[in-house]
Amino acid sequence: MTTNTTDPTDPTGTPDPAGPRKTPKTSPPSTTGTPTTSTTSGTGRARKAGRTGRAGRTGGTKGGKGKAPVPAFRHAVDSQEERTFLVRAGTAGGTRVRLSGYDLLTGPWYTPMTFFYRNTLDGAELRASLARTLRRYPPLAGRLTRDPDGGLSVLCNDAGVRFTEAVSAEPMREYGPALRAEPVIGNLLREVSAFRVVDRDTPLLKIRLTQMRGGGSVLGVTINHSLADGGNTLAFLENWSREHHGLALSEPSHDRDVLDALGRESPDPATVASRAFIGVSRLRLLTTNLKVGLHKLATVATRFEAAELAAMKKAAQRQLTGEGSWVSTNDVLTAHLWQVFGELRGRDDGAAEWLGMIVSAQSLLGDALPAGYWGNCVSNSWTGASAAALRERPLGHVAQDVRACLDANTAEKIRDEIGFLNSYRGAGVSRHVMSVRAPDVFETALSVNNWSRFPMYRIDLGGGKPFWYEFPDLPVPTVHIAPTPAEDGGRDVYLCLALEHAAVVRDPAWMERLHVHGRTGWGGVPAGK
Repeated sequence: MTTNTTDPTDPTGTPDPAGPRKTPKTSPPSTTGTPTTSTTSGTGRARKAGRTGRAGRTGGTKGGKGKAPVPAFRHAVDSQEERTFLVRAGTAGGTRVRLSGYDLLTGPWYTPMTFFYRNTLDGAELRASLARTLRRYPPLAGRLTRDPDGGLSVLCNDAGVRFTEAVSAEPMREYGPALRAEPVIGNLLREVSAFRVVDRDTPLLKIRLTQMRGGGSVLGVTINHSLADGGNTLAFLENWSREHHGLALSEPSHDRDVLDALGRESPDPATVASRAFIGVSRLRLLTTNLKVGLHKLATVATRFEAAELAAMKKAAQRQLTGEGSWVSTNDVLTAHLWQVFGELRGRDDGAAEWLGMIVSAQSLLGDALPAGYWGNCVSNSWTGASAAALRERPLGHVAQDVRACLDANTAEKIRDEIGFLNSYRGAGVSRHVMSVRAPDVFETALSVNNWSRFPMYRIDLGGGKPFWYEFPDLPVPTVHIAPTPAEDGGRDVYLCLALEHAAVVRDPAWMERLHVHGRTGWGGVPAGK
């Protein structure tokens, strides 16, 4: 068991990389605000970039009231030289893809992922294979535009994908749960605000390849979330990997009309009550968004080894008998995390504790959707308990609650949600839809996003498989579960929590509670971490 913590709010940490950048006057302007070469394999134009970060302090750490110390190993990869390219598929049909209600839930924000490779990737070859892959993904090379009713569409005009190749003076490090990296794609996220995407010449996919001193590469992928959920983003990356190696690709479908046609608001009150989303007033929407901005968060990363999870599941199964007693490893891990943080919050016995899980709507719809449907297609599922019940019930019984909550997601529920979201889009008020538990996310709820079956460690782009995948800090309390690099049944878990709760989790006693089923316990954490 290994653990790492990152506190993004401490002033001794890495400064905001969104500071001013110096661009040589000889560099021609472009429509995206950076020097570009409109080719998939050209040399581009080099430029010196101002330092966008700095290594974390190598001495002690600094803390204060309400703040957790910044670990000495916190680190940001600095790039000193950059070349930016505009990668196009070479085919522009001009098709307009109207985004679905699920797509509109996310807004035009970007989702970043970072992959670390021991071998050096070839930028020119990556751009060439990316251009070929884009022929199957025209929305990624397109631009967002506003519909007359307030919805969004993608104009598939092959305006291009931004590809930045950078050189770092720093060597590759042994990243992992005990040594997290600041996401090196932060610059790309901050270059363009989500409020400057719609009806502008702003790329919807941005790639950043950083070549490290002495070998090794870091690949940053930033995709506009309105185009695809996490599973479909990984499907695109897996297809890019296959194209890079000359293998057959799975064929994506971008037809949102197929999804929209499945929408049918249910007459069943129970189904309506189970909707994951609600419509709210402008005031409530503003209040909830402001609440998100006011809270300070920190992330704790820790690894649950396969043997530890097996012991946890065995302990839970011993508590269950009879029909419906089966629970999965993920059910048990989710239940365990929920219980630990229910104890950590220490709320009054009668207080409500909520657990939210992101679930795939695509799998529930089965053959009604094309196998390669590519877009956002996820829902939320919630279950609740009193604080006392959550603390006192056996782990196996809480895991059963988790399983029942997931099983309550049916095709009928998803069709009802699609119909509901379509009605709001048709009325031009999609931006007034939010998760039913959004207002509770900081006080009473814990949200879990399980990516443990996603192929992030199979994205081979010519340099072998990545040895580490980095998930960035999130804006709301969330548990993100990922596979380990070995894909051996273990889980890497990112706990993005309120600052005060993250500080408590770092305490050895609470880490022992978190890993009570582990063989190594707290002793598996590197000294001083």
